[in-house]
Formats: sequence, structure tokens, C-alpha cells
Amino acid sequence: MKPILKLYRGYANEQELIVMGHVFKPTTMKDYDFLSTNFKNAGSVINMYRIKTDGNADVYLKYNDTEIHTKTLHDGYFKFCIPIKSSSDYGWMDYEVSIIYQKQRITSRASYIKPYKGDLGIISDIDDTFLVSYTLNPLKKLYHLLFRNVNSRKIFEDVTAHYQALSEAGRTNNKEKNAFFYVSSSEWNLYRFLVKFTEIHNLPKAVLLLKDIKTSLTNFLWSGRGEHNHKFEKIKHILEFYPDLQYVLMGDDSQHDPYLYESISKIFPLTVKAIYIRQTGKKKKKKVLDTLTNIASLNVSICYFKSSAEAIAHSKEIGLIK
Repeated sequence: MKPILKLYRGYANEQELIVMGHVFKPTTMKDYDFLSTNFKNAGSVINMYRIKTDGNADVYLKYNDTEIHTKTLHDGYFKFCIPIKSSSDYGWMDYEVSIIYQKQRITSRASYIKPYKGDLGIISDIDDTFLVSYTLNPLKKLYHLLFRNVNSRKIFEDVTAHYQALSEAGRTNNKEKNAFFYVSSSEWNLYRFLVKFTEIHNLPKAVLLLKDIKTSLTNFLWSGRGEHNHKFEKIKHILEFYPDLQYVLMGDDSQHDPYLYESISKIFPLTVKAIYIRQTGKKKKKKVLDTLTNIASLNVSICYFKSSAEAIAHSKEIGLIK
């Protein structure tokens, strides 16, 4: 048995690099099996919520031939926020973190993005924005989480085309993409599942910012629910971290996205360019319509849509994409 070191995608601007991950206590538990079906998938998912974190563990980041030391927080989470010198390197780059267990070094690698200079950033919710999750029906949502593996989970039609077009908007160099962030009320437990899902469906490579990890089956039953202040703080942080970008916010009407985005638009009156809200029920919600009308009065372009084809048409209409 040995500890597990998990890293997540990080991000940088001209002055600061932020990378993060978790350290888990030694375990014989297998990692999530993407190909398992039915009850095996359920077992894999439940195991992701039974894993025990390692608080106050020593963690080492290798950066520019120097080793930077920190310790995990009480829930096994670590985050390096380190000042960096401005450089001409942009795009996705690798970073390396290690822990030491019984005099052996355990090393893991992941990547971080320093966005190419440009005008646009895209922040998207996950559940019921591009991943069909049935948030309005908790039992159905739980059933799909437990008994549908990553290959059989569904994406909304035309989402990939829309997101890929947004990632390339305003770019003349095919290698340069706009910065993409997926911000969700799902927990870090589901990180690998979500990354795999976005890869299967060819969605833009993005930084994922998720909710505090859960380590009990009781908490698992409430996965993705509860207060949404975490999402507000994460989105606010991104807009402050990259203040020179204009943002497109993507969400849905199943929970709190319209109201979170309204607050963000009020705080950053020059920063939010467009907001897209997916309609998840049979009818548009009056409260959501009223909220979006209010956001529109702040000179933000809004689109409350049922199908992504409508959203694509709107993006073309306002000149976001070609």
C-alpha cells in the first residue's frame, strides 16, 4: 500500500502560477474504472467517495529547477500559488509534484495553462449545461451516476461544435485557443470522470474548478447539491486573475446559474460579454427570464436556449463566432 497523489490542471498569468491536487492515505482501493458497467460502475463510483485524504502531508513542487515545499490542508487538498517571472511561454505546459513515503519519492505530472494573449475567456458549468445529468430529478441523477459509465453518459447535441467554435473565436493561429474553464458544484471526487467525458466528446481542454472533496457515503448522496457560493467565488477569482479578458458564461436553469451570473455581471460591468442559459424543463422559467432581462440591461448579450443550435446561431448573430 502507498499513498495516492492526484494532480489537477493548473493555470498561470504573467505574475502567478496556481497548481493543486490531493494526497490520499495509503490504500489498496483501485482507481475509477471507466469501462466497468452496471454494478461494477456503481462500486467504482462509491469507492471514489470512500477514499481517505491525508491532512498535513508534505508536498513538493518542482519549478524552474527549484523545489518548493508545502503541506496539505486538513482535507488532503494542496494548492501552490507562487509568483513567477513573465515569459514568452504560452499554452499548456507540464508541472511536477512529489510526495515522500517511507523514504521513497512518489511523483506525478499534470499540466497548467498560461493562455495565449487574446480577448476571450469561456466559463462553463458542467451538469445539465453540457453533460446530461437530470439535476431536477435526484433519483434519476443518482441512477445515471451509479449505473452509467463514462462512455454511456450523454452530451447535449451540438455542444461540441459550439464550444470548439468559442475556443477558436478571434484566433488566426490554429494552435492558439481561448482559455476555457469548467466550474461545477460536483466534487473533486469526480475529476477524472469529468476529464475523461470531455475528452471522449472532444470538448476544449480546460481547467476544472470543483467543490471540496467528500469522503463519506452519506455525503455522496448529496453530490453536486447544497450551497453554490463555491461557484460564485471560483468564477469571481478567474475574472480577477485574468482581468484583461472578456467572458462568455455558460450555464443552465436547473439550479442557480442565472442568479450567480447576474451577481458576477454586476460586479464586473465591463467584463462579461455574453451569458448562455440552457432550458432544462419543458418551459422557460419566469424568474430566469426576469433575471436575464435585468442582466441584458447591463449591456450583456443573453441567450436562453433549449438546443445548442439556438446558442450557435446567437453566437454568430452577435459576432462571437463565424
